[in-house]
Amino acid sequence: MKLNTLLVAAALASTSLSSCVFNTAEEHQLKYTHTTLVDGDAYAFFRQVGSIAPYEVSYAEHVATVGNAQAKDAAAKAAKFFSDILPQMDTLATKYHVDFPILGTEKFTGAGHENIAVEPNAAPVVVNDSTIADSAAPVLLQHAEVYSDQEYLSHIQHQVALIKEQFSRLSRNTNKDLRDFAQAQTETIAQLFTAVGGKEDAHAHH
Repeated sequence: MKLNTLLVAAALASTSLSSCVFNTAEEHQLKYTHTTLVDGDAYAFFRQVGSIAPYEVSYAEHVATVGNAQAKDAAAKAAKFFSDILPQMDTLATKYHVDFPILGTEKFTGAGHENIAVEPNAAPVVVNDSTIADSAAPVLLQHAEVYSDQEYLSHIQHQVALIKEQFSRLSRNTNKDLRDFAQAQTETIAQLFTAVGGKEDAHAHH
């Protein structure tokens, strides 16, 4: 009886140790080789949305101090949406081994200054459980010397349209968690797109 107990205890200890070693090795693999558990479309989503969101939140803070009523309203709604999704994206990124927040992304620093942000379209091609190289290089974003409400509205319409497209793609992803996350945001994004003055493409569904 005692022998059996010892054998069971030893087996449990071995299993626990193996699990610990495996988890540590997995963490090291993620840290040093940038292994991710999402596909290329999902990785591009995290890169693009993760680059745009924090920038737009900080840009909205600037608009709140200088914009007209229309621009302030659009900025406030955009900032709320982006602020709401970032923690959810961070949770999903942690679960599926995506480096997040996106390295190299900076916040809006004011009109006339150079702002560095990760080029969202430069995401590498990725396949499930593969080793990827994060090759996206930062790009400079220039803003006019003098703030313009119309410029901001055009800017945020373009950015929300990009986000809308990324969420649409993610809503068809094979990963259920990512798909559910994207689908849950569909109506909110559509409302935001309309709120910032976006117009649906008449040919988009043909």
